[in-house]
Amino acid sequence: MVVRSVLTATPVFVWRAFLFAGLAGCLVLQAAPAGRKVRPPANYVQFGTPDQEAGAKIWREFRGLGIAGDYYIEFQVRVMPRRGDEREVPGQLWGTRNENGPLQRVWLGGAEADRMLIQNGPKPALWLAQGDEGTARPVTDDRVPLVPDADITLFDLQMPFLYWEDFVFEGVSRIRGRPAHTFLLYPPADYGVEDSELAGVRVHLDTQFKALVQTELINADGKAYKTMSVLDLKKAGEQWMVKTIDWRDDRTRNKTRMQITGVAFDQEFSPVIFEPGQLGLPLRAPEAIISLGR
Repeated sequence: MVVRSVLTATPVFVWRAFLFAGLAGCLVLQAAPAGRKVRPPANYVQFGTPDQEAGAKIWREFRGLGIAGDYYIEFQVRVMPRRGDEREVPGQLWGTRNENGPLQRVWLGGAEADRMLIQNGPKPALWLAQGDEGTARPVTDDRVPLVPDADITLFDLQMPFLYWEDFVFEGVSRIRGRPAHTFLLYPPADYGVEDSELAGVRVHLDTQFKALVQTELINADGKAYKTMSVLDLKKAGEQWMVKTIDWRDDRTRNKTRMQITGVAFDQEFSPVIFEPGQLGLPLRAPEAIISLGR
């Protein structure tokens, strides 16, 4: 996706752009909240303890990235169970930004179309409308799958962990042959009531492009039970785009793949289409869409 620095508007690529933009502002390292009972230990990937102040600077720069303008994305969600038949569901996304952060309206095809409104940022929120419902209802459980039996959930789309303030910089590791800054983030004491297994999230950022290339949900034993990986990129015009993303359940080995097939940037959408009460409003795709193929 195309992302520009909120301050400098310098273009870089980072896959999270079509789902949310980073939070600007200062990051403060904090001690673990007293209310949390589990805290997986950090796995330092180099000799000695990495410079935590340097890590905080890298993280602050990453979270200071954001999308310039409104945008539109077409994609395919491919459910790939270890056993059983595969299936695909088409999707469309209209994105913007409000005073609370990035805001996306998502349409998913199928027997009964689902429409979602996803508010990202430090105070995330979700709304969902299904079938003939015109007004969206709030969703409080972010474990809801994007489509039935898929390994992408609303939590995966929002990625609220990127706004958690408590983390450890683990150093530089290698992901798919490239160096990556690695962080272990811990949820707030009052977070994750529904998901008792979640004890932390490990995040890997490409050292050259500051792009998110992999995340792992970690349990209390420090083991990953779900992994998101960026597989490939493609150039759209003069900009690099994330093309394919996989989510894998490390327990069942089921997988869900999202492939971006078309994009349109520099759009101007009416704020009305991002209101929860307007999810029944039919929308059309922009006329000028850059095709990324299949």
